[in-house]
Amino acid sequence: MPRVLARGTGNPPPVEITDLLGGWDTSGVRRPVPVEATAARLAASGQHRAARLVRRMPARDGLLDPAAVDALLLRVHYELQRFEEELQLARRIAQTVAPWVAALRGERPVRVVDVGCGLGYVLRWLAAHDALGPDVELVGVDLDRRLVAHAAELAAAEELPCRFVAGDAFAPGVAAGDGTRCVMVSSGLLHHLPAGELPAFFAAQRELGVAAFAHWDIRPGPWSTLGAWVLHAARMREPVSRHDGVLSARRAHPAATLLDAARAGAPGYQVSCADGPAWLPRPLDVLRPVTGVREPAGTVRVRP
Repeated sequence: MPRVLARGTGNPPPVEITDLLGGWDTSGVRRPVPVEATAARLAASGQHRAARLVRRMPARDGLLDPAAVDALLLRVHYELQRFEEELQLARRIAQTVAPWVAALRGERPVRVVDVGCGLGYVLRWLAAHDALGPDVELVGVDLDRRLVAHAAELAAAEELPCRFVAGDAFAPGVAAGDGTRCVMVSSGLLHHLPAGELPAFFAAQRELGVAAFAHWDIRPGPWSTLGAWVLHAARMREPVSRHDGVLSARRAHPAATLLDAARAGAPGYQVSCADGPAWLPRPLDVLRPVTGVREPAGTVRVRP
């Protein structure tokens, strides 16, 4: 059900199931997820199939089983990793970020931070291929402690020089370090944020003083939605992955929205985002970045 239909009826907009599966408190305990309240939230936006999926999940005393939730999220993120592999996302991120890293390289290491890193596939690929050269710190940050722990286990098993942190990537001291020598990236994160929250997302990076950012997300449009439906029906085993994957394409922000938000939240950065051709897009262009590079002090730009 497209978001615009739900808004037109006065109901809350559709939301991905994984967005409702709780979080972690400051002590590292997963917050409880009430089954009926979660299913009712989905049903209220017309997502009756999603509500049925939630009601079928293992539960005790009216709450979703935390161990079952953790296991589900791991399976979903492994399916997301396969999607990223097929779209050559890590290689494309390396091509975008490498010139910035080269320009920043000096006596101290450059730090590349993956915001909402999940299983850390992008950073593990960058480390395994030495894609950014020497003197680069690779740090993944995610609010989900179980995903971060699993990413760290994978990196250790693969003997890769990257590390993973549970927490808010924009909190001072958590990940950015010296922001002036930091590049922030993400993949599949922006569509989880309402348009009204996007300027604050970019403003947080400006406040940290990051040198550059590149946030990759789905390019919206009929081809993306159709492709998401075909891909997820054919390749994804988890019903939750199939539901959330198609909804992700529907929720994605157009380039104009991302550009306006980046300009509003991060003045002083040269930003760009391109959706490419509308009717004959390349398959790889289903994911495209909004990028920003901090401009030298005193630079005066006239917005076109």
